[in-house]
Amino acid sequence: MSIKVNKLTKYYGKQTAVNSISFDIPSGEVVGFLGPNGAGKSTTMKMLTGYIPPSSGTGSICGIDIIENSIDVRKIVGYLPENNPLYLDMYVTEYLTFMAEISEVRNIKIAVEKAIETTQLQRERHKKIGQLSKGYRQRVGLAQALIHDPKVLILDEPTSGLDPIQVVEIRNVIKTLGADKTVLLSTHIMQEVEAMCDRVIIINKGNLAMDQSMKSLKKENSNLEQIFRKATNHVDTV
Repeated sequence: MSIKVNKLTKYYGKQTAVNSISFDIPSGEVVGFLGPNGAGKSTTMKMLTGYIPPSSGTGSICGIDIIENSIDVRKIVGYLPENNPLYLDMYVTEYLTFMAEISEVRNIKIAVEKAIETTQLQRERHKKIGQLSKGYRQRVGLAQALIHDPKVLILDEPTSGLDPIQVVEIRNVIKTLGADKTVLLSTHIMQEVEAMCDRVIIINKGNLAMDQSMKSLKKENSNLEQIFRKATNHVDTV
């Protein structure tokens, strides 16, 4: 399994952010990780990428333990966090080169060119990141997640801030990447999940609410939004 989670739990003081969730994701699968705001999606992603430790439970990426070997986990994971922190005074190519150096990429020039081409940043590559629109900054964040050719991509709202044309382009990029990488992505846009994902995992108030393939969901006499509302106990809300 590329991603394996067993009773993963995270407490912040007395608050339970993630409550003993378990799931496995095989290689080459694109999985939509859904839930209302505050459900625990970002916290789970941060634990899987080794940025915060779990309070209890275990997890592994490609067989590498996220607690005991968090540095090794980061070497094989590409992570786009929700707030997409970037160095705004750096030029796009300069920043991606810097990130490739940090990741100890062997052929930095080839890696940078590939990341720029994949995320279609050619026309913006010589601009400072601070000069870019939010949508293009999001592309730079995705490019840095890809720079070291990771086996697993963990993307927290990857199309946030993109215009409708850019959304379609990035969806296609993610679907293509899913052919040989495992992708776990969070989003609030149900159309994105239907367009990109093989499977849906929903959490609600830190608990696992649903884990089902898109193929089986499409057989149900409900759209994904209705399924989401039912799984998160929002059936009667407006």
